[in-house]
Parts: sequence; C-alpha cells; structure tokens
Amino acid sequence: MITVLGSIHVDFVITLDSFPHPGETVIGRSFKIFMGGKGANQAVGCGRLGVKVHMVGKVGKTFREEIMRNFERNNVDASFVFFDNEVETGTALIYVNERSGENMIAVFPGADYKLRKEEVNTALDTIGPSKVFLTQLEIPIDIVEASIKKAHGLYDYVILNPAPYRRFSEEILKYVTLITPNKIEASLLTGIEIRGIGDAVKAGKELIRKGVEYAVITLGGDGALLVERDSALHFKVFPVKVVDTTGAGDAFNAGLAYAISRGEPLPEAVKLANAVAALKVTKMGAQEGLPWKSELEAFTSSPTFQSYTPIELR
Repeated sequence: MITVLGSIHVDFVITLDSFPHPGETVIGRSFKIFMGGKGANQAVGCGRLGVKVHMVGKVGKTFREEIMRNFERNNVDASFVFFDNEVETGTALIYVNERSGENMIAVFPGADYKLRKEEVNTALDTIGPSKVFLTQLEIPIDIVEASIKKAHGLYDYVILNPAPYRRFSEEILKYVTLITPNKIEASLLTGIEIRGIGDAVKAGKELIRKGVEYAVITLGGDGALLVERDSALHFKVFPVKVVDTTGAGDAFNAGLAYAISRGEPLPEAVKLANAVAALKVTKMGAQEGLPWKSELEAFTSSPTFQSYTPIELR
C-alpha cells in the first residue's frame, strides 16, 4: 500500500507553436482543463497501476466535485482529502510547446497551503503502518518535514521528491529512504553543478552523505541514475515519440513507488519507473497521460523493455 501526501490542483493547459516572450501575446492551438498537482498526479499514477493508494491533501471551494470523482475513477482512496471553504483549489497555468513537448508552468497553491499538521497526523495514524510514503515540496515545508519524521516510523520506504525545489531542513534527510530530484534540484541540494553523468553520480553520493539511503536522479532525455553508497547505475530513456513532458517526473515517481510496493529490487524499480515516464510523455496531460496497468504490462513484455539493461558506472 502507498500513501501520497501532496498538492491537488486543476491544470489549465494551452498548446502553442512557441512560448511567448515577455510582453508578447501568442495564439494557442488548443485549450484543455486537466486535474493535476504533483501529489494528485503521483497518487493517480499509482492508482492506475493497480496498487492501493491513499491521497492526503486539501482542496478548496472550486472544482471539488470534479476532483473527488476523478480520484474515484482512478482507483485512489480520497478519504483523507480535506476541504477548505474559504479559498480556491490550487491552480496551475501550463503552456506546452507543440513542437518540442516542453512546458512552462505557473502555480497558485490555494488550498494546498491551508493543509494542517493535525490533519496529516490524523490521516497517517488512521492509515497505519504501510509500505511506501511519498511526498513532494508543493505543500508547506513545515508539514513536509513533520510528515517525513512521522512516516519514518510507520513506513518501510519514505520517498521524497524534492520538487519544485524549495529550501528545507537537511536534518530531515536522515528520515528519508530514497530521494528523487531531477538534475537541477540535485544541483541546488548539493551545490554540485551537473553537466554530465559523472557530476550526477557525485551529487547522488553527496545526498547519501547528507543522510538518505538511496538517491535516484532523473536526467530528462539522458534517463535516470540510481546511486547507492558503493555503486551507481545509469538507465537510458526508452525511445518514444514525445508529445507532452508535463508530469513526466510525477509518472516516474508513481512508477517507482508502485514497483517498490510490489517488493521489486531498486534497479528493477527504476527500470519500471522509466517505462511509466516514457509511456506518459506519449500523451497529453499530467494526469490524463498517465498509463494504466494494462499499458505498462504490454510495454514491459515488449522486446524493447526485455532487452533493456542499465549501465554500471565505476
């Protein structure tokens, strides 16, 4: 079982031929509304893969019914999604470059920042000991820090996805089993400029020195890196046609949590996470593009997946 603590948003997405410069107006090609938020994306990603998942977060007075129905459709237990009638639900404004699949995102946290420690404690105490706890940095930092300390004694694996990057107390890293920054976040966390795989390995080792047991650094088009105390593995990306990279990191984290909850060894878990992220970027929408279990099973039975071997780094 997996518990995800984090943000719950509504995403307003415009696809464009090119991003606007300051002061420029660009005519979009399409507009869609999706359910989003890093926490909700990761919970839905787990739910679609068929594992039992609890979502802990808060929504405001807008889009409440749509959000709760969306969780139900995607096999997410939303019993611990709390409500605030005084503020709007978190909102993200997203531009997607139709040519490259890259995105630009602005977020208004809304109800995310009204979540209280007492609510989170109630949720974790009620859910009880479990396999995987997964959280991010899109809710108040003091709640993230307190929840990680509490989850450390209740969950086999505590996963911190430090996105979007914000300063937090490094003291909590000793309560984190696995940290999953991208290369920018890893640089900010360690002070090591990542210009290649070797730099990423150094950053992963530094994160382990700071207290985490394992580091998985996502490298965009260069794949992902699993760093343990005495070893490192590089996982290249699966070759797919990129349509929309929005939510790729969330898909990766969902796939990782899913695989770990099934008892997969870490190298196999990262391989599966890479596959989930690859499937996601072939579709539009941070949540709508997340793969279902049947899609992942079809992909993992393909020759591409079966012949995939990570590269051991020395």
